[in-house]
Amino acid sequence: MTEAATARAPGGAQAVRRALDVLHCFHDNGPDLSASDLARRLELSVSTAHRLARTLLGAGFLEQDPRTSRYRLGPSVTELGRLSYHQRGLHLAAPELADLAERTGATTDLALRSGPHAVIVAGGSVTPKVGLRRPLHSTALGKVLLAWARPGEGGPDSLPPLPAFTDRTIVEPAALRAELARVRADEYALNDGESAYGVRTLAVPVLDGAGHARFALAVRATPSVITPERTDWLLTQARSCARALEVLLLSPAERRPPAR
Repeated sequence: MTEAATARAPGGAQAVRRALDVLHCFHDNGPDLSASDLARRLELSVSTAHRLARTLLGAGFLEQDPRTSRYRLGPSVTELGRLSYHQRGLHLAAPELADLAERTGATTDLALRSGPHAVIVAGGSVTPKVGLRRPLHSTALGKVLLAWARPGEGGPDSLPPLPAFTDRTIVEPAALRAELARVRADEYALNDGESAYGVRTLAVPVLDGAGHARFALAVRATPSVITPERTDWLLTQARSCARALEVLLLSPAERRPPAR
């Protein structure tokens, strides 16, 4: 790299980082955003936010409503998302998740970790919440991903302050560490109204050969569906599905040995 290129690199890297931050503003299927909205969320000037948005618009990563001039994610994001979905083999998981949902009467979610969030990448419901980010500390999916974290992902002490969503949410790091120890001992995680009242979730890991969670698999429903009497049966169904997903989503070299 030339001296001039070296001098330009930090500024170029900053521009790329800012452009990615703009795209991240559209997480969780939020509303269309104006340049002022983007500026406020990213603590940038409106002119800078507008310039970044126009650059992304030109590349197809954003599109603009001609009536309101507000921005939304564009076709290039859709194209790359679909490509990643198929490269990861996630289209192969959909039938297994749908079958699990039909057998259990619950919504099924498959998630992987992205920083302090569990991101739902596939589901077995009629309208799966693909792309939805969920906090790690207050969800069964997140607890599984923390309890069987992959090297470099960081444990509970790496998380930002833990916000409360209900009076059942774990907000103290020591309590979260104790909960994760229980999750590993029991080989499943439970979320009983920690993110929202009236929702109960059981989750199990999709493990690789090194014993790390590549994905977390959850069954989610009301407490009338996920009852204490049905918990063992539901976990058996979820674990069976998780083993099938190991075969579908991981290469032979990455998988655990077959169960005996």
